[in-house]
Parts: sequence; structure tokens; C-alpha cells
Amino acid sequence: MQKNAPVTLAVIIGAHGVTGEVRLKVFTEDLASYKSFNGGTLSLKSVRHGSNGMIARIAEVTDRNAAEALRGTELTVARAELPPLDDGEYYHADLLGLAVVSSAGEAIGRVVAIDDFGAGDVLEIERAAEEGKPAKRFMVPMRAEAVPEWNDERLVLDSAWIE
Repeated sequence: MQKNAPVTLAVIIGAHGVTGEVRLKVFTEDLASYKSFNGGTLSLKSVRHGSNGMIARIAEVTDRNAAEALRGTELTVARAELPPLDDGEYYHADLLGLAVVSSAGEAIGRVVAIDDFGAGDVLEIERAAEEGKPAKRFMVPMRAEAVPEWNDERLVLDSAWIE
């Protein structure tokens, strides 16, 4: 992923109240540390926990109609604004779309989704479509025994985990 490619940290899922607050689906643990989104077009004034998700006040949104009009808007920051990672850590945005190869070097497919069902991240890998057959997907845990290495260009999958 390019260092300045936008990374989605939250999505506006609707309005909250009549004063312009918005409900958010948040993809980060610390949204409050970011004050500017979408290249500076949206400014976060405050964020708090609500009964059905996070509630935010955005400076540019002053009433319910404006809040409703932003439904579906992703709140993004440049990748370079994210905190640096320690060894073995990754951002989901960096893995999505990566080419997947087997430990023997065979092309397998691409990472198309990352889920967490409670026991850690699970990668969804899509194989390329074959003659007249649709593309098939399979899942593997993002653990060292299944994924011994990855970098900016590819993810290596241990052959024992390939379906």
C-alpha cells in the first residue's frame, strides 16, 4: 500500500439527534487522536460512546439534515498518519489486496477480506477464476504457522493451509 493512500478509520452510519451529531461504525481503537479527515474537509470536534456505537460531532455538520446527507461517508486519513508498527504487527489496509503465494512459490490468489470472530484475525483469500468456473474463496488464520511471512508485495501461505 502506498504510504499516503487513504485509510478508512470510520464510516458515518446515520444522524444522532437534531443538532448534527453522527453515528459512526469505527475501525480503530483510538479515533479521538485524529482531528482531521478526508484531506482536511471534515474536522472532529468530539467523540463519545453511545448506546449503539460511537457518536461524533463534526465541525462542518450543524444540523440533522447535514448529518443524514453524510450517511455512508468514510472518514479517512493518509496511511502515513497512522502510528508506526512493531515487528509482527500489521494494518488490515496493508494486507487487503495482497497477492498470496504458497510457501513453494505458487500463485494462489489475493487477500479479499479480514475478519475477527473472537480468536484473532482470519484472512479470506480468493483464488482466481478458472475456465468457466467462478472464483473460490477460503479462509486461514493470520497466525505464524499458516502465514509465515508477508511484506508490501505478497503474503506467503504455508502449503498445508491451502484449500
